[in-house]
Amino acid sequence: MKNPKKILIIIQRSNGDVFLSISLIAALYDYYEEPQIDLLVNDDTLAVAKLLPHINFIHTFSYQKKRDRRWSQEKKIIANIYRKYDLSINLTASDRSVIYALLAGKKSISAIEEMSYKSWWKKLILSHFYFFNTNKHIALNNLEPLNILAIENKEIQDFVISDRAMNKVKKMLNKMQIDKFIIFHPSAQYDFKIYPKHLRNKLLMYLNTLGVPILITGTNNKVDLKINDDLPDLNNIYNFIGKTSIEEYCALSSLSLSYIGMDTLNMHIAAVQDKRIFAIFGPTNLKMWAPWSNDLKNYNFESSPVHNYGKITIFQSYLPCVPCGNAGCNNKNRSECLFTIWPEDIFSQIKKWYTNETLS
Repeated sequence: MKNPKKILIIIQRSNGDVFLSISLIAALYDYYEEPQIDLLVNDDTLAVAKLLPHINFIHTFSYQKKRDRRWSQEKKIIANIYRKYDLSINLTASDRSVIYALLAGKKSISAIEEMSYKSWWKKLILSHFYFFNTNKHIALNNLEPLNILAIENKEIQDFVISDRAMNKVKKMLNKMQIDKFIIFHPSAQYDFKIYPKHLRNKLLMYLNTLGVPILITGTNNKVDLKINDDLPDLNNIYNFIGKTSIEEYCALSSLSLSYIGMDTLNMHIAAVQDKRIFAIFGPTNLKMWAPWSNDLKNYNFESSPVHNYGKITIFQSYLPCVPCGNAGCNNKNRSECLFTIWPEDIFSQIKKWYTNETLS
C-alpha cells in the first residue's frame, strides 16, 4: 500500500501484549518515514503503553465504563477513530477490536481466530487478516502484520528511558549505598502465577547468603501489598515495593545484574534489556510467553524442570500437566505446579551464575 500517514494499532489484551508490540511500532515508524501512530488499549495497560516509542496519542477502553454505560463509551471511541486512519492494525482477535479496526482504517489488518465458526465474517470485512497462533511467541504474532505489508521483521527492540526516571532511580540507590544488585519480582497480574509464600521466603533466605543486595519490586496493588507484609527481615533484602513508577522500574531493571521472578511484564522488560533472567513459570504456555532472547533471536519453549537458553533460565514443575495454559488448576486461580518448584533448585542455578559473575 502507499505510505500511510496515520496508523492506529489496537491491542486489547494484557500488559505483556502491549509491551511486546514495541518492534512492530518501531518497524512501521522507520519504514513509513515517521507516520503518526496512535494506540487503542485497555485502560489498565495505559502505563505500559506510555513506555512505547513513537506514539502520538493513546485511546483507551475501560471495562468499568462498559459495565456502567456501555454504549456511551462505544459511541465516543467510534467517534474518535472513525475513518481517521489510513491503516488500522489490530493485534487482538476479539470481535470488538476487529470492528474497531474496520471502522478506523481505510485499510485494515487484524488477527483472527483459526476456528472458521468464529472468524468467517471477519475474513469478509477486513482488508487483510492473519491467524493468531497460540503456539507461537506473542512477539512473533505481533510482527505478523509486517509480513502482510512486506516489511522486514526486526529483533525485539529496546526502549528509551527518560533522564528524569533514570536520575531518580540512581539517587535512590546512592542514598541506600547500593551499587550492584539483583531484582527479585515475586508478584504477577494474576494469583495463579505467583510463587507460594513459604517457598518464596525460603528462596529469599538462600538469596540473602549471596552477599549482594536483592531488591524486591512491585506496585501498590492488593497482591503486591500482601507480599510486602509477608517479606522476611533479612540484611541483604531491600523492599522496593510501591517505590517506583513503571518507567522508574524500567530504569532500575536496566541497572540490575539480573532478574529473578515470575513470568510477567517485568520479565519481558528484562529480556528486552538483555538481562540474565531466572524465571519461575506455573501453568503459562511457554510457546507464547517464554522470555525472548535477543542474543539467539529466538526462544525455547521446551517444558522441563530447569532449562537454559541464551541468558535465560526457566524453572517449571515436573508435573506431567505442565504447562496447561489454564488460570490455575481447573481454572480456580491456584496452581499446584508452583508448589512443586523447589527453592533449592532455583538457588542452585542462581548461585552458580553469580559465582561465575563475581569471578569474571
